[in-house]
Amino acid sequence: RNNQNGIPLTLYSLAHQSEIGIIEIGSNHLKEIEFLCKIAQPDFGYITNFGKAHLEGFGSLEGVVEGKTELYRYLQENNKLVFVNANDAKQLQKSDAIKRVSFGDIIADVIIKFVHSNPYVTVLYNNLIIKSQLIGLYNFNNIAAAIAIGNHFKVEDIAIKEAIENYAPQNNRSQIIEKETNKIILDAYNANPSSMQAAIENLSVLTDITKIAILGDMFELGNESKIEHQKICDVIENLNINKTYVIGKNFYNCIIKKSNIEKFKDFDDFKEFLTSNPIINTTILIKASRGMALERVLDLL
Repeated sequence: RNNQNGIPLTLYSLAHQSEIGIIEIGSNHLKEIEFLCKIAQPDFGYITNFGKAHLEGFGSLEGVVEGKTELYRYLQENNKLVFVNANDAKQLQKSDAIKRVSFGDIIADVIIKFVHSNPYVTVLYNNLIIKSQLIGLYNFNNIAAAIAIGNHFKVEDIAIKEAIENYAPQNNRSQIIEKETNKIILDAYNANPSSMQAAIENLSVLTDITKIAILGDMFELGNESKIEHQKICDVIENLNINKTYVIGKNFYNCIIKKSNIEKFKDFDDFKEFLTSNPIINTTILIKASRGMALERVLDLL
């Protein structure tokens, strides 16, 4: 795990002959990443994004930025290197004084071009077309980061291509599952307002299919919970999604203005509804915070 217990265990488990150890440093409040950096002592760093996660602990999006950039400050103080998404202006700004390798689709040290994501993300790198098994435009940054880091460590281009194309997501993260007549985008490992909006917007742009979103509550949002759940509902009302079902007490309290959204107090209410209203021939997005365990929907389809 990515906390003060799991990180030491991960470090201890690395073999003496290991060349590289990849350690995820998680946080839900200020000063936690600063503390964990002293344990992990990273030589390189990468911040995936500054999303609206763990607002209950950080207090605001500005608090998230402050907390995550504790990694940048550690790397700067120790003259280490950071990988930076050049398409993210905030990352560029916050890493301006650090040794860095940038990646992106226009002006960057490593150029990776987005080709399409209908439905799987395809990119162009050094004249190589790389076709991933990851769905959603939001996964372009993840793929680009992997390419840039591989490039820095002198991994051959063809090996980078093969590694990305052979990776199949599991553990409820951007999984594509065919079940009966439905295609399911299972992204129920976790959720926050940023990742939730990215997922539903990606579903919206998929073409020539019937689309349903099944969404569960987002947790750890503190005082922002009511506002953020309402924002998601407001966004959905204007997207190209045939029907959206929202589940949980936070979504249930949202004001719904259009008939393309139905809300349910809890999973049992939705289970009863779905038993009487089966879904067929549809592409279905399933997304929620981990505590909702919304992968249970698979058993109902």
